[in-house]
Amino acid sequence: MIAIGGAIGTGLFLGSGFAIGFAGPSVIVSYSVGAVIAFLLMRCLAEMTIAHPTPGSFGAWSEFYIGPLAGFLVRYSYWSCIVFAVGTEVTAIAVYMRYWFPTAPGWVWILGSSSVLFTVNALNVKVFGVVEYSFSTLKVVAIVAFILLGAWVVSGTGISNYTAHGGFFPRGAWGIWEAVIVSIFSYLGIEMIAVAAGETAGNEMDVQRAVRRAFRSTVARLVIFYLLTLAVILAIVPWTEAGKGQSPFVTVMARSHVPFAAGVVNFVILIAALSAMNSQLYITTRMMFSLARAGDAPRRFGLLGKRGTPVAALLLSSIGIAVATLVNFLFPDTAFTLMVSISMFGAMFTWLMIFVTHLRFRRAHGRKYPYASLVGAVLMASILLTTAFTAEFRMTLVYGLPMLGLLWFAWRRLP
Repeated sequence: MIAIGGAIGTGLFLGSGFAIGFAGPSVIVSYSVGAVIAFLLMRCLAEMTIAHPTPGSFGAWSEFYIGPLAGFLVRYSYWSCIVFAVGTEVTAIAVYMRYWFPTAPGWVWILGSSSVLFTVNALNVKVFGVVEYSFSTLKVVAIVAFILLGAWVVSGTGISNYTAHGGFFPRGAWGIWEAVIVSIFSYLGIEMIAVAAGETAGNEMDVQRAVRRAFRSTVARLVIFYLLTLAVILAIVPWTEAGKGQSPFVTVMARSHVPFAAGVVNFVILIAALSAMNSQLYITTRMMFSLARAGDAPRRFGLLGKRGTPVAALLLSSIGIAVATLVNFLFPDTAFTLMVSISMFGAMFTWLMIFVTHLRFRRAHGRKYPYASLVGAVLMASILLTTAFTAEFRMTLVYGLPMLGLLWFAWRRLP
């Protein structure tokens, strides 16, 4: 439930409107392509998790099968990805708050929500599992309710919006492919299940069954949730209006004319963003703490504060919040897009390296050549290259390539 909840956040509640702007109704095809890539990725992770059930998961596997530099780059790229993903969540909070306070500057809500969650992470995390499970359940229940209510509205209005305003493919094949980038961002988080699966207890056969079932069910449920919600949104709201200035979920609820529905949904997705931000802040803090304890980061980030929390690592992992605040202050209209484009590099690089690691894994174990992993690696490399030709995502490589260079330099300097 936590894995599903982690992948159901801003990518769905706000990013879906962004993706619809690229592809129109054919965004359903885009998310289907993204789902295929996610499915291939989960197959790789499941096989390697069963063979090497370690909490280090894909970072440790890259180090073992490719080399120490690969493991170092994967760990830090993924850390930076989640750090800036925190920034996207907090930027989304500013967008959601416009529903009630349209004239208030977004950075006010960013600083306010960040201060609260920073304090929570610095003081006590004993209730983390219970809180995240509860929030995840709330998100899943809200999506199911949205789908059911949307289906009721569609039964009366029909699906003419699928072909109105330029047809089902208004932006052609290129628009579909551009929207795949957003779909990858939306599915980001599913790979975290490999970290949790690495600590599964029980006998070997039970663990293998549990891991396979968890990986399959997570992808299947995510695909169902994403595709059904997109189908509902596109049927009720013309694609040219979806997500303009607010979440497309709120737009749909406003069209349903159910009293207070739009406000309730906006509140739910606000809680969802806070939940994802809290979870990501926790994860990045622990990742940096682990890197420091392993000697791959300055020692100070591996120290605990008076309350037993890694405060120094928490401060460093809050970089994404600081960047989001600055970006929202300077570019309030494009802040969310900029934060997504920056965080995307670490995610796509990590997914690419997981596929490459699986290729080396199969070769090392003398197993059948994994053509599916080769396809996944080619698709991820192609998506990364596509960002260079998409104005909204040009910052992905502008940030990502120099970051890899700096990480390589830092690795060379390590004792």
